[in-house]
Amino acid sequence: MRLPYVPNPPPTSTPEEADILTRVQTRRGEKGLIPLDLALLHSFPVADGWNSFIGAIRTRTSLSQVIRELIICRIAVLNGAWFEWDSHSPLLKEGGCSAETMDVVRDAEVDLPQKVQDKVISPKEAAVLKYTDAMTRTVRVPEEVFQELKGLFNDREVVEITATAAAYNCVSRFLVALDVGEKNE
Repeated sequence: MRLPYVPNPPPTSTPEEADILTRVQTRRGEKGLIPLDLALLHSFPVADGWNSFIGAIRTRTSLSQVIRELIICRIAVLNGAWFEWDSHSPLLKEGGCSAETMDVVRDAEVDLPQKVQDKVISPKEAAVLKYTDAMTRTVRVPEEVFQELKGLFNDREVVEITATAAAYNCVSRFLVALDVGEKNE
């Protein structure tokens, strides 16, 4: 970590900070605060907004666990956010991804059409990975990549896929810039 983590739990100086800390702790549950929280809690208002936004992305969308975690894990690979990979790859596996699919996600240069043809990944998974790759690598999504995704998902899902990719690009960039978890090199 490029900054020291705050103490666990951090001291609060106002009732508002105490409320924010309680909300973050409640979302984390028995697991307790993680290094990401201990970095964010240098700024209670930022931690509060982050907790609300990422909490909604993680728990309130209609996306399946596999689709959500495919996005998050692919971004972790592309951005070298290994703390994020270590946190989310078990969730991807838990959601039902095979070891072969996990290998596809970890290979930034994989031939996705070939993996679909070989039945290693589904057309939906490939479309999500292509879309995530475009959002992460160049920000602009080519029309054919967008149309492929839109042909396989409804409008709500497209918004949620886009918001998940945008949110976790933010997460990965924060983790890597501050070397949260000391695994991002």
